[in-house]
Amino acid sequence: MTPSATMTQGWFASRWVLLAAVLAGAVIPLAFAPIHHAWLAVLSPAVLFAILARAPRRLGLWAAYLYGVSYFGAGGHWIYVSVGEFGGGPLVALVFCVVLALGFGLLIWAVARVWYWLRPRDELLALVVALPACWLLVEWVRSWLFTGTTWIQLGYSQTDTWLAGLAPVIGALGLSLILAVLAGLLAWAMVNPGKRSAGVFAVAAVGALLLGALLARDWTEPAGEPLQIALLQGNVPQDEKWLPQNREPIMDRYERLTARFWGADVIIWPETAVPAFYHQVVSDYLAPLAAEAEERGTDLLVGLPAWDRESGAVYNSVVSLGSEIDFYHKRHLVPFGEYVPFRDAFGGLLDVFGAPIADFSPGWNANTLRLGGQPMAAFICYEITFPNLVRDFLPEATVLVNVSNDAWFGGSVGPHQHFQKARMRAIETGRPLVRSTNTGITAAVDHRGQVIARAPQFVIDALLVEVTPHQGITPYVRWGDWPVLGIMGLMLLAAAGLRWKESRAA
Repeated sequence: MTPSATMTQGWFASRWVLLAAVLAGAVIPLAFAPIHHAWLAVLSPAVLFAILARAPRRLGLWAAYLYGVSYFGAGGHWIYVSVGEFGGGPLVALVFCVVLALGFGLLIWAVARVWYWLRPRDELLALVVALPACWLLVEWVRSWLFTGTTWIQLGYSQTDTWLAGLAPVIGALGLSLILAVLAGLLAWAMVNPGKRSAGVFAVAAVGALLLGALLARDWTEPAGEPLQIALLQGNVPQDEKWLPQNREPIMDRYERLTARFWGADVIIWPETAVPAFYHQVVSDYLAPLAAEAEERGTDLLVGLPAWDRESGAVYNSVVSLGSEIDFYHKRHLVPFGEYVPFRDAFGGLLDVFGAPIADFSPGWNANTLRLGGQPMAAFICYEITFPNLVRDFLPEATVLVNVSNDAWFGGSVGPHQHFQKARMRAIETGRPLVRSTNTGITAAVDHRGQVIARAPQFVIDALLVEVTPHQGITPYVRWGDWPVLGIMGLMLLAAAGLRWKESRAA
């Protein structure tokens, strides 16, 4: 062993690897919007993979856990704004975020733990096959476990790179697998420095980018003439939104904004733009708007809560007004934002995290809404981050609509990352997406995920955009994540088979 190799091996056995793991995890938010250093989505996990490859097992597990705590602590720091400013205050927010980070850190620990169990002796296969498969397994599990979270999944960092061309085929989860494989190759080059290992990584990285560029084509086709769609942004501060004395001024504001765009095909208001239940405002406020909308040839989509008198359920809803009147009730609710888990068990102790009115109930029907003569799929806030929810509306829907109230996130990176995930849905499905939010980011995106127009945050504003509906089925819409999960399963089986064969030969 050369002196430099001996020094390197000694470093991997030292506690400095723990600091390296923490720093590598902490930079992951920079890979996503609004910074867009997408290359960090390879470098950050590559540092962890290199540590796992060479550090003693106990030290490697600690490094994985601390990487996970840092990864999710830095990646989810916007939660502090939501809870600190609009929930239980800074102390509660700090405790809540620390507990979340400590808990989510176990996910990366699980990546390492499963990998140590499956790892074959061949280091290249261990880093390029086994470890990426373990990483993807945990990403997939956390996308549905405890209602699921897809935040800071690696694949979402690539909306503005050539790799985005692969999204209509393999989706964001497939992009995560490619990035994890590249991270494994880079880690192999780190622990085996030389022209050969660097060359293999470079060829693989360039090959993946070129394949994405080659697949960057139109998978869908126009489904009609372009539509004129107005997107409203009322900019109502979250701490003022539900005050009774502000109800009329807020409703007047949206009515004035709407009046500017009568004659457009569709006008879209944000999530809970009306701070009152549907039954409280339907006669005096919504009915006159619906009548004028029908007269002007415009369809309105209005966000507001709705109460079912018979069941007592409260829904986070949008209602279409104009040529047709129809509802969509949000199906995937945000824990601690729209309902408090275990409220029955803990009483009011968890109200510091709760919704402003009451616990919402989930909707049940994935129904499109007829707007501007086209079937459109509406997604309220967080729903747009779940690709399978979006696929439920396809191929019928020709336009994706996302309404949100990202005032909860303040000036953090939360709204930017939320918008980036919405853009990924447009790329995956080959559908344009329009987005109306309370404080931003209000924007329109074409069927390739490219931004058509975008309003500045934290101002009263509106956009009038021209959007072409699209029809057809991308490979991802047809097959979802199943091909990628199948590849992941084969990778795990291959690693396990090699490990078993090695153990038999020992």
